[in-house]
Amino acid sequence: MAKRPQENILKNIETLDEIAEPLLRWFHSEKRALPWREEPTPYRVWVSEIMLQQTRVEAVKPYFERFVAALPDVRALARADENTLMKLWEGLGYYSRARHLQSAARLICSDHGGEIPAHFDGLLALPGIGRYTAGAVASIAFGERRPAVDGNVLRVIMRLLACPADILKESTKRAVEEALIARLPEDAGNFNQALMELGALICLPRGAAHCPSCPLERLCLAKEANLQAELPQKTPPKRRRTEKLTIFLLAKNDKIALEKRPAQGLLAGLWGFPAMEGHLKKKEAEEALQAIGLIPAKLHALPAAQHIFSHITWQMVGWRVELAEPLSKGGTSVPTSAPASSESTTPNAQPKRLLLQEAASPYDIQKKTPPLLWATAREIADTYSVPAAYRSYFPYIRSSVELP
Repeated sequence: MAKRPQENILKNIETLDEIAEPLLRWFHSEKRALPWREEPTPYRVWVSEIMLQQTRVEAVKPYFERFVAALPDVRALARADENTLMKLWEGLGYYSRARHLQSAARLICSDHGGEIPAHFDGLLALPGIGRYTAGAVASIAFGERRPAVDGNVLRVIMRLLACPADILKESTKRAVEEALIARLPEDAGNFNQALMELGALICLPRGAAHCPSCPLERLCLAKEANLQAELPQKTPPKRRRTEKLTIFLLAKNDKIALEKRPAQGLLAGLWGFPAMEGHLKKKEAEEALQAIGLIPAKLHALPAAQHIFSHITWQMVGWRVELAEPLSKGGTSVPTSAPASSESTTPNAQPKRLLLQEAASPYDIQKKTPPLLWATAREIADTYSVPAAYRSYFPYIRSSVELP
């Protein structure tokens, strides 16, 4: 059974012998105008491919143009400070991509004299670059004859060959790579882009293929057998788990508290609004804040919101809290009040804890208030990267906004 995907592909492999010419002809006449195609330098191709991982082309375009304008080459990327890098990436998601991008840039500067490796194996050795990205950059930017097999390409090939192999299995991906590498034309970069483009524009997922517009329609075995809606096959995703959170906009002197998330885990190293487990009612929220040394003067309920990650759904309620305690002289943290009691005034109440990442440890209520960074609305907009997960609460960071 382990070899079945490759056997299915090899069974109809001769179909792939005929696709290059009609595919390239279609691509040259129908390809989209994309900013990274206008000037396909190795750096621009690399940045675009990292951004395009798990992200739609239309969403990437403005981010790409802003990113390369601010960081136009490998050395600029390697030198960028963390706040600048994260702010440029803000809202694009999967933030580890940005960190891997910078780690690779620093390695390129230290080990390759600032020149991006021109071959597949050298690219594959860099942080954040897998086989698909290495193949794409090597072929598009350097003309190396290497396949670039992403989800779009897998869908096209599985339908062309009427192959029921699970496309999430590594063995299937490698079998497709092997099938394509022997059939790559001299213009491998455009061939790879053409397959990606066909999957993005014509051979759409969930059975929505525009077969009459496809340059490979006459060769497609799925079309012949009316299997477009059934292919490709892939393992069903795991059900997302749900986390209930209470988001706090802690306000003092026209500033809002931010707290940096840990270096590992969900939204690692980014700034977020302090949050606690569960959906806290007003009295619970007051007591939970007092337990860590924050004294609320006024609480205003904010609308409920939801954010969906790949494996978690955050279901949030929010409070804007005007604090009674003054800022410290440096303006960087809120001092504790008198030592807080560990006992809640609510019978049988469970201690609450700040939860800014999965499986966070509770703050010790006998210690000082957790460190908070205080920023104006303008600083949050211009300097600090606060992910889209908190976006529903952005309108309420300004004191002038009418609260619900």
